[in-house]
Amino acid sequence: MPPLILVTNDDGIDSEGIRTLAEALNPVGSVYIFAPDQEKSAVSHSVTLHRPLRLLKKSERIFAINGTPADCVNLGIHYLGRKPDILVSGINRGENLGDDITYSGTVFGAVEGAIQGIKSFAISQARPDSGSNPHNPEAWDFRLAGKVAAKIARKVLEQDILPSGALLNINVPALKEEQVKGFRITRQGKKTYQELVVEKTDPRGIKYYWIGANGHGQVDLEGSDIQAVHHGYISITPLTIDLTHYPLLEELKRWKI
Repeated sequence: MPPLILVTNDDGIDSEGIRTLAEALNPVGSVYIFAPDQEKSAVSHSVTLHRPLRLLKKSERIFAINGTPADCVNLGIHYLGRKPDILVSGINRGENLGDDITYSGTVFGAVEGAIQGIKSFAISQARPDSGSNPHNPEAWDFRLAGKVAAKIARKVLEQDILPSGALLNINVPALKEEQVKGFRITRQGKKTYQELVVEKTDPRGIKYYWIGANGHGQVDLEGSDIQAVHHGYISITPLTIDLTHYPLLEELKRWKI
């Protein structure tokens, strides 16, 4: 029996990235897509608790859900009647590097898979170079990321390398396949955020706000995911759902409270 593969994302059911991902994974196993019915970027690990969720069957193996990526994972498991052999979240339109990981619905779709005991990874495609319009669908080419996803999926399934509570976060640079220098195993990098809140005034004189409008800077940490992608490498970062800071844990044990 071929492996059962659950695919989700945060860009929505109609994104080119998720279609490319599913096509690339078809030779690996039986692919089922459970994805948000609209874009849910930056929802992190949000789960819908206070309204009902609806599942729309678009084809035999493609389902749209009016919820978050984490919702989609849970409804997918419920609908399939068993846990898939592997869960792949992506291909995200834009990189998920450094601190952006904590905001990403795509990454936390994979985190939900890991919490549910499924071998999981997230994959993202870096934004095109500054000479391209990132809002133009033709500026994006997800084919290399699709090939990478299929390769990693086979590796994870064949070698059983992901321990309980662990997942992978993969980022592919916006380069042609022949320009990519290879793979690097990396740690989570660091970003610096400036002026996250932009204040404006509407025609009625009432203030309104945009969050995250002015971007961020990056810290060039040796061995980080940011450094790897910046230098033309595909970054593979192992993550864990255990958020415990173990050195501080030992320090706190010495406190006299």
